[in-house]
Amino acid sequence: MKKLIEAREAKVAELDGLVAELDEMEAGEDFDSKFARSNELHAEIKDMNEKIEEAREAAETLKAVKESRNELGVEDEDLGDKEAVVEVNEPDMYRKGGDHSFISDAWAARSGDFKAQERLNKHQDFEARDVGTGAFTGLVVPQYLVDEYAPIARAGSAFYNAVPKKDLPAYGNKIEISRITTGSAAAEQASENSAVQETNMDDTLLTVNVDTVAGQQDVSRQALERGGQPGFSMENIIFQDLVSAYFTKLDSLMIDGSGSSGQPLGIRNVSGINTVTYTDASPTVAEAYPKLADAVQKVNANRFAPAQAIIMHPRRWGFFTAGVDSSNRPLVLPAGNNPDNAVGVGDAAAYGNVVGNLLGLPVITDANITTSDGGGSDQDQIYVVKADDHILFEDNLFQLKFEETNAGSLTTKMVVYGYVAFASGRYPTGITKIQGTGLITPSF
Repeated sequence: MKKLIEAREAKVAELDGLVAELDEMEAGEDFDSKFARSNELHAEIKDMNEKIEEAREAAETLKAVKESRNELGVEDEDLGDKEAVVEVNEPDMYRKGGDHSFISDAWAARSGDFKAQERLNKHQDFEARDVGTGAFTGLVVPQYLVDEYAPIARAGSAFYNAVPKKDLPAYGNKIEISRITTGSAAAEQASENSAVQETNMDDTLLTVNVDTVAGQQDVSRQALERGGQPGFSMENIIFQDLVSAYFTKLDSLMIDGSGSSGQPLGIRNVSGINTVTYTDASPTVAEAYPKLADAVQKVNANRFAPAQAIIMHPRRWGFFTAGVDSSNRPLVLPAGNNPDNAVGVGDAAAYGNVVGNLLGLPVITDANITTSDGGGSDQDQIYVVKADDHILFEDNLFQLKFEETNAGSLTTKMVVYGYVAFASGRYPTGITKIQGTGLITPSF
């Protein structure tokens, strides 16, 4: 990777020198040869950009999958034991606290600022995203903006964090995944020379739509044109809000999405999942615990593979951590204490990611689980899942564009969007949903 980047920088330097020479030259044989060489260099640089990005994305994907598996206590099977390490030592055109604001430059370039356009072009080249900037209809946001605010946003997207991610294919509005519907079979041979069992495998295509998740915000031209300065820019305000909204909505759709009208199919609505109904007018942890055990065994028994995580609303985790026995001893002990009579351990103050442990499985809290189910519109749900059955295909970065909405008021609209495809239906029996009156609003 390092050698490839150095080689690319050398070709970029050569190209810059040629461009400077061509600006001072008149048409002729020498001009034509240098112009042809500049085109060759441009193509070579583009090819190097693609190779560097492929290596970088592969490393990031591998790291994300390994982190998700480690967080859930899942052993790596095919990934090996070595961590992928990719060192990239190149200056970023846009960085936190830098001299130039990405958003201010994007707006200025759109308005005819050639220096801003040049910086954006260099950003696109060096980021190797190959998104055209001519009309500014799909500018790729710098990685530091996503890195800075994604952790804040992803605190509200716990289930999103638990599933593996893969890069979305560059083209197409659908992803088709082969799913085996009939497996081969074996049986005893009735007698010598008699026919043995023959069952042919059969499959069907699982079609996953590519959906769009987007958000927009009205911004004044004054903020775009005058709001940026070294060490502070409008990114610090605008992206905190837009990115947070993006991830929260995506997480919600991965749980509750209908699979139609532009929504991915959430785990709740996958056909053929396991269900456990917990009916109780006065729910207690002691009574809920067997239902949870039933939900786990349904995954293990029907998916023929271990459940990996329990996903519940924070209020349901509060219900479990508030439960006590007849001697008023907590049934879910704080993680810092050694278990005695506990049904689990955890931290009642935590949120998202892994907050505790029940039945040997990590518990992940997610406030995007609905709390308005049932006749009284006051029930939530608990999901027991084999997390790595679900794959989210997504763009590696957001894209940004500006839309004029009200020129008379000097107002423009900033739009942030991303494309996703959520494959939730690969193994329906790897999901168990607990529902019923036992999951009404808990009292403390």
